[in-house]
Amino acid sequence: MSLQLSSDREAARGVGFGLTAYVMWGCFPLFFALFDGVPAFEVLIHRIIWSCLFLVGLVTLLKRWAPIRKAFAEPRRLGRVLGCAVLIATNWGLYIYAVETRQVFQASLGYFLTPLVNVALGMLVLREAMAGLQRIAVGLAGLAIAIQLLLLGELPWISLTLALTFGTYGLLRKQVPLDGLSGLFAETLLLLPLGLMALAWLSAADLSHFMSGPVITLLLVASGVITALPLLAFAGAARRLRLATLGFLMYINPTIQFFIALLVFREPLSPVQLATFILIWASLGLYSWSAWNGRMRSPLAPAGAPQPGERS
Repeated sequence: MSLQLSSDREAARGVGFGLTAYVMWGCFPLFFALFDGVPAFEVLIHRIIWSCLFLVGLVTLLKRWAPIRKAFAEPRRLGRVLGCAVLIATNWGLYIYAVETRQVFQASLGYFLTPLVNVALGMLVLREAMAGLQRIAVGLAGLAIAIQLLLLGELPWISLTLALTFGTYGLLRKQVPLDGLSGLFAETLLLLPLGLMALAWLSAADLSHFMSGPVITLLLVASGVITALPLLAFAGAARRLRLATLGFLMYINPTIQFFIALLVFREPLSPVQLATFILIWASLGLYSWSAWNGRMRSPLAPAGAPQPGERS
């Protein structure tokens, strides 16, 4: 009985950590909307720099330097880490741009699409088997994109790029033997020289907003901190919850973004866009049902299985 109670308490804590992580990620548009007049490129530079510096202290505090030293001691493995770094930086930068230009609906759609992109990449790249319902789910997502292309005359390029960069990031990340915290630190460390050079160029050209005022300076520094905090909460959830539970919690993030776009930013939602979201939601329902049934018929992966972890 005591073991069961202990397990229930850990699961409850895991749900709490998971909700914290996904709610924070979902509320990111509210934070990045504060950078009025600061180009997305500059916000990205500071997000990289201050994430890395914050993680230096965090890794030191948690005594997690061993996997970092091991990774950098084997330069041949750093190729995939560098690939992950480029993909996640592209994802971050485009997400900030989407918020600044009030295209949060597209960002939300991108993160709704990500699980389906993961399924498609697993089939195409890793030759993983795809269940019948999963094929239908991916097909519905493709139909949703085709509808936008045919009826609106344009591809939702922000949504597709966010989904593809994060989906490909996840594919590469699975091949890197680093946990979420260590992986994010390694990635930002590889990007740090470019970030510092870009900041130096902005300062020399008198284009930098850093130190232009206390509020904007504090926000730029905080961008690094808020990158790491939900990751820590996610790591706490991943250690305590089944992957199936984490998978369902994942939809909290783009759902919050959707309602922020609708209710806070008052972005226009055309009937075609709404139809696209409905098709995507239907495809996610099929995908989740298929994944749940598959896990019920086979042993569950351990709760602490490696996860990409880093979000928008």
